[in-house]
Amino acid sequence: MTASAPPVFGQSPIDMVYLARQSGGDHELEQELLALFADQCIRHLATIRQAGTEAGCDAAHTLKGAARAIGAWQVADAAEQVEKALSVQPSPQVPAAQQDLSALCTAAEQARAAISALLKAA
Repeated sequence: MTASAPPVFGQSPIDMVYLARQSGGDHELEQELLALFADQCIRHLATIRQAGTEAGCDAAHTLKGAARAIGAWQVADAAEQVEKALSVQPSPQVPAAQQDLSALCTAAEQARAAISALLKAA
């Protein structure tokens, strides 16, 4: 499934029901996927901030797909907006792209915090 669900107020940054379906209920696999995604957030956000339009757009696209794979819908939606902005704008420093990037950073930070809590509880 590649389409993202609309964010719902109060919704967890990670859709654990969706992730359980994706992993076939394998909790170890879920933990691995969550840890991998948390690392991907850091790497791809750094690329988006530092890279030119094409590399930043590619990083946003990759992050969008990774987010959709685990049910991080807010990250996926925000990454899609950054991808669109960077495909039109010459730089992530353009105000419109900056706003989209800020939203992506916030969504990724919330997802990473939720992942950290989930992994500590496991």
